[in-house]
Amino acid sequence: MHKMNPAEDGPDGGPDTPVVYELAADCTLSDASEGELYHAVVNGVVDYGVFVDLSDSVSGLVHESNLSTSYDVGDELVVELVEVRDNGDLSFTPVDIDDPETVAVAHEYEVAETGSLGEQVGDTVHLEGEVVQIKQTGGPTIFHVSDHTGVVPCAAFEEAGVRAHPEIDIEDLVHLVGVVEERDGALQVEVASLTALEGEEEDVVRDRIETALDERAEPHDVEPLIEWPALEQLFPDLEEIAKQLRRTVLESRPIRVRHHADGDGMCASLPVELALRRFIEETHQAPEAKRHLFKRLPSKAPFYEMEDVTRDLNFALEDQARHGQKLPLLLMLDNGSTEEDVPAYANLAHYDIPILVVDHHHPDPEAVDPYIDGHVNPYLYDEDYRITTGMMCVELARMIWPDITDELRHVPAVAGISDRSKADAMTEYIELAESEGYDEEFLSDMGEALDYSAFWLKYDPGRNLINDVLNVGCDDEERHRELVSFLSDRAEEDTEQQLDAAMPHVKHERLASEAHLYRVDVENHAYRFTYPPPGKTTGEIHDRKVKETGDPVITIGYGPDFAVLRSDGVRLDIPEMVTELNEEVVGGGVSGGGHLVVGSIKFVKGMREQVLDALVGKMADAELDEDLQSTTVGHQQDD
Repeated sequence: MHKMNPAEDGPDGGPDTPVVYELAADCTLSDASEGELYHAVVNGVVDYGVFVDLSDSVSGLVHESNLSTSYDVGDELVVELVEVRDNGDLSFTPVDIDDPETVAVAHEYEVAETGSLGEQVGDTVHLEGEVVQIKQTGGPTIFHVSDHTGVVPCAAFEEAGVRAHPEIDIEDLVHLVGVVEERDGALQVEVASLTALEGEEEDVVRDRIETALDERAEPHDVEPLIEWPALEQLFPDLEEIAKQLRRTVLESRPIRVRHHADGDGMCASLPVELALRRFIEETHQAPEAKRHLFKRLPSKAPFYEMEDVTRDLNFALEDQARHGQKLPLLLMLDNGSTEEDVPAYANLAHYDIPILVVDHHHPDPEAVDPYIDGHVNPYLYDEDYRITTGMMCVELARMIWPDITDELRHVPAVAGISDRSKADAMTEYIELAESEGYDEEFLSDMGEALDYSAFWLKYDPGRNLINDVLNVGCDDEERHRELVSFLSDRAEEDTEQQLDAAMPHVKHERLASEAHLYRVDVENHAYRFTYPPPGKTTGEIHDRKVKETGDPVITIGYGPDFAVLRSDGVRLDIPEMVTELNEEVVGGGVSGGGHLVVGSIKFVKGMREQVLDALVGKMADAELDEDLQSTTVGHQQDD
């Protein structure tokens, strides 16, 4: 208790001046002493006396035997604290005093940290932090308060369904006093007082929290799973993404992940999801935080479509209104680097939604960088698609939460096989997976099972199913292996049926470069609306022709307004081809993109023949490249 001594410092009285203490609203019983006089306010009248308040949390009884006059609620009086009983009850007696010296008492307190509240259940604590979410329930108002150690829900009650403390807004810094309670296995603070910090006090607290948050957001220093300089040079960029993601969790801002709905996209997103969910569990006391703060959503196209961004933005605004949340951060994985993403990004810019991108498609940095807050892509370091997004994101996830490393050692190999990576490092990744009990055939089956599941899930993330297929966050090894075997066998059967229908219609020609060109109309000569879809069907035909010929091969699977492209041993700069086609074929409406060996384009239906003829002409001029030639059958899906 901090008091002014009137004998030494009082402005009017001397040592004999009666002293009456006035407790600040946040004062507790530790700030009061037996035998001292206090200003009090009547808060209740009963047959056996009156109850009085000295502060928000210091109250007691003046027994009717000590009363010489009557009081009403709200009346002010001076009382002496006669006794603090063993059960915590306080006993007061009224005192008549003329011209007392009033001394203000400010509560001296130690600010608790949200991360240590589990050790203070039942205690009254003081918290200082930022309000990051406000949710009105049918009973209390729930304020989620964040400091550098985590986030805790704090319940303030005005009356059922009525907003408590309407003067408090999201992003306000507050000082809160309340009792730590445990409800349904989770911690919650029952609010006694809640005030917004202002002026110098606010600045001091904000600086303290900002410094501590920045320090805690620092990613973990992890050693790469394998020694690969090409990937290691991306580590500083990945560390910056990891820091922004950790900081976003600490600020209780939701994270929305959009990833390509294929094997590499899921090998990228699932490790990051697991790492962030573990970090959310550590830093947030509310058990529903994982559900509200993280959402993973697949994208069928290898870019952020307007349909997807419109849906995402609508859900985000609804969550903001319904749950009192901040608008989310968007994390793009295995897509997001191209000019096709710009319209969606421009839409998000109206709401200042941060965007982070980790991708290995050929990027258009001049187009996308004005809209995004972080961009990791091997092409920015003169590398290429062989460093898959799944490989990068396994390291990213370990930077966020390194304890999951043992669950992820097989994932880079699955990502590389799924996305046809021809990197020399694939040998080491496969050996690493083999050391965890996965042979190369089973890794290939896992990639096939991921693609098969993604096709039938459509736009559903299939979190539990996909976790079991990839064995990330899965709690049943036997079920994982049985599931992979079942799904990969079904995929193989469906693929054989599809190819039996399509292969007789594949057309062949030999280009001037001596490369083989195969074409097939997958719209009319393959089953529709079933597995494998056009992109996968084209890839399977391509793989057969590569294995059959042993020569450089290009395969085109086309429909009324699209074409899927595959190459082996031929350097196709598909993004450059798209640019040239769009300029040369007037009215063709050509768009699309991809890597050096795989991609897809769209065009106006009525211009299909002109676009395809021009495309074949460019392929005929493409350079043969032995470094891009392989007879290894991989798995890829780009619809």
